Amino acid sequence: MARKTKATIAFLSTLIIYVSLNSLAHTINPSAFIWSSEDREETPWIASSHSWLDRKACRWLGLCGTAHVQAVQTRFGHRKISAEAQVLPDSGESEPGNSDQNINGPWQTAWSTGPDLSDQWDDAERARRQIPAYVFEYAPLVHLFSGEQFWPCDIAEHLFHVTPFLNYTPIQSQAKHATLRDLDQLNRWQQNGHVFLTSNDNVEDRPPWMEGAHNIPDQTTAKEESWADWDGRVDGDIPGEEDRAQWFDTSDIREDEPCDEVDEGEDVFIQSDLANALADLDPERLFGDGEDSELEEELRKRYGGQRIHVEKTGGRSNAPAVLVVIDKGNGIVDAFWFYFYSFNLGNVVFDVRFGNHIGDWEHCLVRFHNGKPKALFFSAHSAGEAYSYEAVEKIGRRPVIYSAMGTHAMYATPGIHSYILPWGLLHDQTDRGPLWDPLLNAHTYTYSPANDTLLASTANPSAPTEWFYYEGHWGDKFYPLGDHRQYRFAGQYHYVNGPLGPRFKHLNRHKVCQGPDNAPCVVKDWIYEEKGAKRWVS
Repeated sequence: MARKTKATIAFLSTLIIYVSLNSLAHTINPSAFIWSSEDREETPWIASSHSWLDRKACRWLGLCGTAHVQAVQTRFGHRKISAEAQVLPDSGESEPGNSDQNINGPWQTAWSTGPDLSDQWDDAERARRQIPAYVFEYAPLVHLFSGEQFWPCDIAEHLFHVTPFLNYTPIQSQAKHATLRDLDQLNRWQQNGHVFLTSNDNVEDRPPWMEGAHNIPDQTTAKEESWADWDGRVDGDIPGEEDRAQWFDTSDIREDEPCDEVDEGEDVFIQSDLANALADLDPERLFGDGEDSELEEELRKRYGGQRIHVEKTGGRSNAPAVLVVIDKGNGIVDAFWFYFYSFNLGNVVFDVRFGNHIGDWEHCLVRFHNGKPKALFFSAHSAGEAYSYEAVEKIGRRPVIYSAMGTHAMYATPGIHSYILPWGLLHDQTDRGPLWDPLLNAHTYTYSPANDTLLASTANPSAPTEWFYYEGHWGDKFYPLGDHRQYRFAGQYHYVNGPLGPRFKHLNRHKVCQGPDNAPCVVKDWIYEEKGAKRWVS
């Protein structure tokens, strides 16, 4: 009995000391406990809980919403299907996620209904909108995860299913949908708080528009070169390594520094009619089986024998990618490929999931110098990795990216990728799932950071630009503690804020890495793979 009494006293004493020190630390230096934007609203967030015990446990012990935690299932959430949408297993009808309504919705024309003023452009304006042909030739390919639950999505469709909220208050009716051409008008609310594009559906009901199953890339029969043993190491010196100082950091390059000349025989700019041909043609016509395919013949005739070389690769997705090209001078061109998903499924630690959020922007940057690809940056969570072009896996000339299950973080290899926590407790997983060719469905732009001007390229002169200037979040505000879907342990939330858009991805970066310009940026000359990954079988 005495031993139990001592143990109880020791436990209570330790608890009292911990609570006292915790309270003192919060009082003396509250900023030390702000690790994310969500933490800045800690007091009202905790107060939203309906349970006194939960509020106290959260405040003093950091255990928030423990009653809301549910065991992680193989499939996230529970799909809610209306009576009209239910079909018999053997009826032969498509699943709700692949219905005609999801594929042919009213948002389908959102990208193309604007005015085409290209006939009014002078030569200078056209030059500002032209995209170098080599950007398309070296466009990255993406292996999505074979067991993915939330596939690429169209931001136009996303807007049809969300309502703008000022924090937790709607600022317009659900019946009124923001569009790609007026989304920037929501910025007038930003002075009073933050605008969040809040889902009209409960994410845990797995609405089809959020799953994006109708956007799974078509699978081609094109043969892929095996890279099973590739580790990215190149024998000898990296080709072109001697000019690294000319492209590694744009702030180190003097304006009057001479640049190497681009080969005269190399096509530098892709003209409007050629770009439209690439964008609009059926993939079978675009890539053809023969060396003298219909498109290649057409291009040779039109451009005096000059040939735009595009490798035959993966499948087309109904979800478009967004390409933003920036000429940074001195022969340096940055091509940002943006990929959007309507939901980010967070990872699991000790059978507890953290980091879910609605709306997810990922990107890959390819940096060119004098028309040659030099380095790539793959975004992953709030950071990422940079590699030399020679190091990464390729199909033909085109780099290959691996998109992680759920989080869609981008990696250079398939397998298991640990981050933040030791022993692989927190990790992403990639494999050779469906091969997505974003080049087959992309909206392309040029951008000038100096005057913050986005221009539709000559490939799609009527493409909207207003959506790019939206300053709010592309998903829900992190749910209150009183919401049965929310919890927080060790400072990590089950649901976090939706992300900001491409304009806030440090487009004017000096180095290829996304971090601050004065931070170190390591461009790796090799990749490596710790664990094997299965190959997608369609």
